[in-house]
Amino acid sequence: MPVNSLASAVAGFAFAAMALVLPAQAQTAADAALELANMLDGAGGGVSGDAYLSALENAAAAGQPMAMWQLGTMYENGEGVAKDPARAFGYFAQIANQHADAAPRGVESDIVAQSFVKVGDYYRQGVPDAGIPADIERSHALLLHAATYFGDADAQYRVGLLYSQEDGLGVSPLQSARWFSLAARKGHCAAQARLGDMLFNGVEGIEAQPVEGLMWLNLSHVRCAGTADQAQVDELLNRASSVARPEDRVSAAAMAESIAPQFADF
Repeated sequence: MPVNSLASAVAGFAFAAMALVLPAQAQTAADAALELANMLDGAGGGVSGDAYLSALENAAAAGQPMAMWQLGTMYENGEGVAKDPARAFGYFAQIANQHADAAPRGVESDIVAQSFVKVGDYYRQGVPDAGIPADIERSHALLLHAATYFGDADAQYRVGLLYSQEDGLGVSPLQSARWFSLAARKGHCAAQARLGDMLFNGVEGIEAQPVEGLMWLNLSHVRCAGTADQAQVDELLNRASSVARPEDRVSAAAMAESIAPQFADF
């Protein structure tokens, strides 16, 4: 993200989150966002890379999760700094450790939940530079915390995937469908596609429901357009549509159109 746009993005995140919290919490969010934005904007015209980094580090040292998250993503991706997985892990882990019991629908819950997902990813592979060995069980536990306590849609989708893999949480179609359903109803397009595929074809413990399955596949086709998941989603939809009855295709398309507005804000 360009230096001169971060402040507005940070403020935007906090103000968008206000709709989920009480008025007093919203005022706290606004104050925190404006404080960080002012630090990054300096006297008015953009800030240098060094000043930008210093402002973020000061905000992170003061305990602001938004600043820690930005630093973590910078070091993870090598944006404006040298790529450093150990430092990235450190910032994400700090957010998770300090805010593990934060309000699930609080101002910074999305950042905290995604930090658990990030730390879980690092534990799955290990972080040699930080002396962190691979730990699959801990990786799964962190992901499950993000999915259950915080109700994070991406984490729920990932748990659904783990229940479809022998080396994940053990193959359980019912559990997999349950987690995909939770994420799908929050607008996660890849989860919508996976759920649709399972319902269309039927799996152990779930009778085939072609119309509902096609409905979810149609929704995911629209919502995943232009994303990295588009090709996979379109393949699932095309495969189902090629064998579906014409009347089922019509009914599914109508159902998808009728409920699509429910996901407009996701």
